Amino acid sequence: MKTKALSSFFVLFAIAAGMVAMTPAAFADHAEVTIGIVEKSGFGQDCVADGCYTPTTATVDVGGKVIFSNTDTTGIHTFTAGTVDGFTPSPTGEFDTSIVKSGETAEWVPDTVGEVPYYCSLHTWMIGTIVVQEAEAEEANAAAQAEADAVIDDVELMVTITDSEVLGGTQVELEFSEIHVNYEITAMQNGETIYTETAHAMENTATHQIDAVGSDESPIDIDIVSFGIGVPGNEADWTGPTGIVATSQVVPEFGTIAMMILAVAIISIVAVTAKSRVVPRF
Repeated sequence: MKTKALSSFFVLFAIAAGMVAMTPAAFADHAEVTIGIVEKSGFGQDCVADGCYTPTTATVDVGGKVIFSNTDTTGIHTFTAGTVDGFTPSPTGEFDTSIVKSGETAEWVPDTVGEVPYYCSLHTWMIGTIVVQEAEAEEANAAAQAEADAVIDDVELMVTITDSEVLGGTQVELEFSEIHVNYEITAMQNGETIYTETAHAMENTATHQIDAVGSDESPIDIDIVSFGIGVPGNEADWTGPTGIVATSQVVPEFGTIAMMILAVAIISIVAVTAKSRVVPRF
């Protein structure tokens, strides 16, 4: 039996995250935002599914400027802070542009962090939301997320591949340094794929049986590809390295069954020799 251990240090994501952290942020400027209106929003509720205001949800910094623009060439509208229950509006007072004619604009400067819903008092199916945030809040959150990602992705996944000839085939045992590794094992011989399986190692070990035996002239090449570390079904939360993490080449060696047969043969020879009482002469 032989053991081949190959470790893969996948820190590419951590390096990339570090480079991003050292690079000046290139985020959208939220000091000013313009909100328009979808054409013919006042003629029916066809716009409700995709939103009658555009964008339906807008983000602006505290102290920034919100420009309400009636880009609907077919009617008049309002931008009124508050909510609507059915056709019953409930204004909250943060802003109310009153009627804004086609092509005209109105402005509002927010002074408090939070979400402000709004609607059109003339067409109550038209609703939207303005998210007011602290200045540079998005940049700070992104930097914190990049730092967290760097810690998560800087994972060293060690994989040990052990093979032995068993029952006319090859038994491959894998030992992982982490649990819950999602992976694919592929075995190739003479340029053809003879075995492939996608699996999840709940523990640190896993076993696969390949119906082929390697030789010096025809070895079996084994690749282990990591899809990530985590519980199956929660791919979005998987961490760790992805891609090929270990390789091995299987050549003929005595397996467990072969060693047992050899041991029995040796015992038999000793027994026969003892029974025959053969004494060598010199």
